[in-house]
Amino acid sequence: CGVTARVIPTLRDPEAADRRLAEALLEAKADLVILSGYLRRLGPATLAAFAGRILNIHPGPLPDFGGEGMYGRHVHEAVIAAGLPASEICVHVVDAVYDHGPVLARLSVPVEAGDTAETLEQRVTAAEPAFFVETLRAIADGRLALPSGPDRAKSGA
Repeated sequence: CGVTARVIPTLRDPEAADRRLAEALLEAKADLVILSGYLRRLGPATLAAFAGRILNIHPGPLPDFGGEGMYGRHVHEAVIAAGLPASEICVHVVDAVYDHGPVLARLSVPVEAGDTAETLEQRVTAAEPAFFVETLRAIADGRLALPSGPDRAKSGA
């Protein structure tokens, strides 16, 4: 299908893998790095090379329902337990801390009467792909700006 792929093993030498990932993305002239379901922390080489240009999607309101261990069903359980009237899908910039970078876009997902973590998760999961694509389109056509900073100016992005 014409899509270039690389496999970069990360378990034996995470620092080398981080450097290889950053190099591969730079060689590919990537404008953005898009994470979806990526549950590992990126290393400092990749974070530095693409500062402000790595995006992730999170299945709950940030910052209150993010951080290490807050993924998938855990997020929905916490939202239900907190008694919130709505959850959120958040597209955010990735930095060195889980779910910490600035949120670029939010989509409210109502918590319905009788919802369980499973039913809320199903509705959030169903809405995530289209919302992520729409957010990326908004970035591509200039309706939504990425954060600016010295790293963005240096990279020419």
